[in-house]
Amino acid sequence: MKKSWIIIAIIVAIPLFGFMWANGVYNKMLRYDETTSEAWGYVQSAYQRRADLVPQLVATVDMAAENEKEILMGVTQARAGIVEYNNNLGELKEGINNAKNPEQMNMYGKKINTAINLAFEAYPNIRSTDGFMKLQDELSGTENRIKIERDRYTSAVKEYNIYRKGIMRNMALSILGKADEFEAKEGFKTLTEGADKAVDVREEFKK
Repeated sequence: MKKSWIIIAIIVAIPLFGFMWANGVYNKMLRYDETTSEAWGYVQSAYQRRADLVPQLVATVDMAAENEKEILMGVTQARAGIVEYNNNLGELKEGINNAKNPEQMNMYGKKINTAINLAFEAYPNIRSTDGFMKLQDELSGTENRIKIERDRYTSAVKEYNIYRKGIMRNMALSILGKADEFEAKEGFKTLTEGADKAVDVREEFKK
């Protein structure tokens, strides 16, 4: 009789411990997933800040151009591009907020950089002012923040993918029917040209 109870206990314990182990793997997988999501949110915030700096750049050079009659009267194609950027800023920021992967984020980063370069083209005769130099420092700080957050996100994705690829961990997720819930994630790889390259405003205005 005692032997029978032992066998029954073993039969019950094996699936119970198996479930507990699988559930532990699932919970840890969730934590890795949440970490990557949080890191991605910081990437989005950094790009949002960068997008907000372009209108400030235009306002700064506009103030410096008040006495430059030929610039104020010459509405160039580049300046028209800046106006379009400002008009579509809300849409751009919404796109950044909804971006799901590094490829999409690189695309928006490139759009922001294009707008900054258009500002240089629209105001080629403006030289550095105090406000302009301050803005350059803000741009540089934002670029550094973007790099830091991109690196953190890529590191979080690497840990997530390594944990996800484990054979036993995949087995655990399959036991719970959760194997398809966690897809492989992509970190930032080779940068799209112009996507997050820092722009030296002082150098551009010396051209």
